[in-house]
Amino acid sequence: MQFQVPQFIEVEDKIFGPLTFKQFIYIGGGLGASYLLWRLLPVYLASPLIAIIVGFAAGLAFFQFNGRPLIIAVEHAFFFFMHGKLYLWDNTRKVKRLPEMIKASPLASSVYVPHLSESRLHELAWSLDIKERIAAGVAGEDEKRLARTQDRLVEPMRTAREALGH
Repeated sequence: MQFQVPQFIEVEDKIFGPLTFKQFIYIGGGLGASYLLWRLLPVYLASPLIAIIVGFAAGLAFFQFNGRPLIIAVEHAFFFFMHGKLYLWDNTRKVKRLPEMIKASPLASSVYVPHLSESRLHELAWSLDIKERIAAGVAGEDEKRLARTQDRLVEPMRTAREALGH
């Protein structure tokens, strides 16, 4: 037996002429609020308020922001402004210390020693950052000494055949 699969389930039904139920409620609420303002306030006060309310109601009914109804954007904006925000930035420089064993090793200048970081890209970025700070004259003595040690330790990796000279 074949079954027909429903399609276009995201499209709301048009109940009141060309308007969906939500659109009808937004437009009806805007017109009702406008009528109350017209009856209760003087014309010079009511006119700008009515224009704002009718524009907002029309926007809620028909306008979409990034493919989503305006009411969702209004809801997100409301929660953004009502909830607290905490932004932290830690600007302290942390100097990486090399283990004493590596510093004292006589083989340090000829053997590649992998660092705690296994990312070669991270090592290169760190090295460039230190060299930029040295060139700008803002690097401390610890960073300069560490950069000199780092340049000796980070060499191209050699194979056993290259080490033996074959």
